[in-house]
Amino acid sequence: MELKWFEDFLSVARSQSFTRAADERCITQSALSRRIRQLEEWLGVPLFDRNTNPVTLTPEGESFLATASETVFSMSHLRNDLSQRFRSRTAVLRFAMLNTLSLTFFPDWIQRLNLQQQLGYIRMCNSKPSFVEHIATLHSGETDFLLTYANDAVSLIHQLAPYPMVQLGREWAIPVCRPDSSGQPLYPLSASGGPVPWLSYGGHSFFAHALAQMLSERPLPLEPVYENGMSVNLKAMALAGGGVAWLPLSLVHEELSNGSLVRADRGEWEMTLAIRLYRQPVLRNPQAEQLWQRILHSETAHAA
Repeated sequence: MELKWFEDFLSVARSQSFTRAADERCITQSALSRRIRQLEEWLGVPLFDRNTNPVTLTPEGESFLATASETVFSMSHLRNDLSQRFRSRTAVLRFAMLNTLSLTFFPDWIQRLNLQQQLGYIRMCNSKPSFVEHIATLHSGETDFLLTYANDAVSLIHQLAPYPMVQLGREWAIPVCRPDSSGQPLYPLSASGGPVPWLSYGGHSFFAHALAQMLSERPLPLEPVYENGMSVNLKAMALAGGGVAWLPLSLVHEELSNGSLVRADRGEWEMTLAIRLYRQPVLRNPQAEQLWQRILHSETAHAA
């Protein structure tokens, strides 16, 4: 038995749809159905009537609902309680962040702070496959700080409004591709042109949400040919000539300089992003609070 089975069950019961629950859980519908079946086999009873639309609970499912909710709540509370006890006697600074920022921004930024005063032990939370799950690290208390890109057009960013935040810088996401033999983009972007092979982030990462918003306002004839939620992997495919990818400028600065990648547009489809650091409303670790105060008084931070 796994706790995620309980969480899957609650998601389906709440949404009354395997499709919506799969999106909420950031897994495929087949994987979600398989896990629900495993839970039903473990319990020995069917939990859902799959012949109704919307999906409804069986009487056994109704009986199990309260127990599942209490179990998930109790285990989450226990995890947070144990984590807080551990943090109270250790000097661990917990960070969650988007993968690209862990490669391009965080190392130099944290090292500059570290040179001013030793920060202690820094632990990165497990990498998350979706932007929703990154946000959930703050909601659940799994992390002290969340480092993320932000754009107010991305609706999910508004879920972070209750958390204290500083803005640390800016970034630009630009469409790039491999050049042709004359140094021009192999796949130039044009709203009136033919289909362009697109290296997509899929549907769950921050850039997936940001691009969806921008492309709804300024459509392009894009044909998805490859999907990967990691910018660094899309960069590798772009270097191989697979298509156009929107990548952070800091990630492709060297490739643009040496000509192995070129812009696929003339500037009209770039996105301007903020780099923000969010924190828990109450930092129980004194060193985390000290770090926050140091960040607030740094030259590049803008509190909000």
